[in-house]
Formats: sequence, structure tokens, C-alpha cells
Amino acid sequence: MPARLVYWMNVSLDLFIERTTGEQGGGDWLRIDEQLHREFNARARALSAMVEGRVIYETMEAYWPAARDDASLSDVLREYGEIWTSAPKVLVSRTRDHADHNTRVVGGDDAIDQLARLRAESTGDIGVGGATLATQLLEAGILDELLLFTHPAVLGTGRPLFDAHERVIELDLLEHAVFDSGVTMHRYAVRGASQAR
Repeated sequence: MPARLVYWMNVSLDLFIERTTGEQGGGDWLRIDEQLHREFNARARALSAMVEGRVIYETMEAYWPAARDDASLSDVLREYGEIWTSAPKVLVSRTRDHADHNTRVVGGDDAIDQLARLRAESTGDIGVGGATLATQLLEAGILDELLLFTHPAVLGTGRPLFDAHERVIELDLLEHAVFDSGVTMHRYAVRGASQAR
């Protein structure tokens, strides 16, 4: 059975991932406390790999490698820094041809085909970061799951969870949880994701 490509994202109640350009996961509407971050850490540790678009990769790259050794940060943040830095990663980019931190780069017109091969040849869950990339995987029929952490805020505007796409996304709920902060987690299977490409 091929690996599952899982689009993992923090979202507002109205399904925006950032309110203003450049927030990159740092909006003051997010309620990421220690309990929630421990959930992030456990799920990230269980991934067989991570696939990220350039914008989200560069946001992560700018913070997490240094965070793992930063004594001023909490244990949970240093732990995530170690998890992210050590995990096998694929950066999808047309403008970069090199990346550190256990990362290989794919790009060009066949990038989605390369990710389809990675999915077919791997096992377990592969985390997906980035709305543009997730939309391309959805359109290709190889996005398997959504893992959404919904924060109790209505932004009204901003960057949506997906870019405009051609088809209706039908989902099946696989798992849900509620955290003390009021954040809810929903994991969905994407109906119609192809098993091979």
C-alpha cells in the first residue's frame, strides 16, 4: 500500500491559514499552547517524511534548526526543532536546487510526478505543508488526507486553505479531538484519492 500524503495545517474557523501576507504560522489568532504543541510533536515524529513548498520550507528552515539547541526555549519547542531538522524532507521549488537539514529538492514540470512516485514507493504518512502544493496534489488526485487544527477565530479574509481548484472535495472524518485551548483537530480522508499513478 502506498504512503498517504497528509496536508497538515492550522486554520481559522473560516478556513484561512493566515490573515495577512507573511504571517507564516505566527498570527496572533493562533492558540498554540504546550498541550497542542505536544500533539504536533507526536504527529510529526510519526511521519515517514515531510514534503513542503518553498515558502513554508523557508519559514521552517529559518527557525527550527536553531530552536533545537536554544536553551531559552521550552522543551517542547526544542523537541520540535529536533524532529523537523532530522526528518527526511522534500522541498518542492522551481527556484532552489539545494537545501540542508536532510532535505532533497524537486522542481520543474514533473515535480508532482516525482511526488507521486515518492508516495507509491514509500509507506506511512508523509506530511504536506503549503497551500499551493496541497492544491496541486489535490488536483493530481494524490492528496490522501487533511489534518486540520481549527482555531476558534473568524478571520474574514486571508490566505485560504486551498487555492482555487476544479472539483468538489468530498471528505470522510477519520478522527477528531478537542484541546484545552479551544482548538479542534479533524483528520479527514479525501474521497477519490488514487491508489497509484
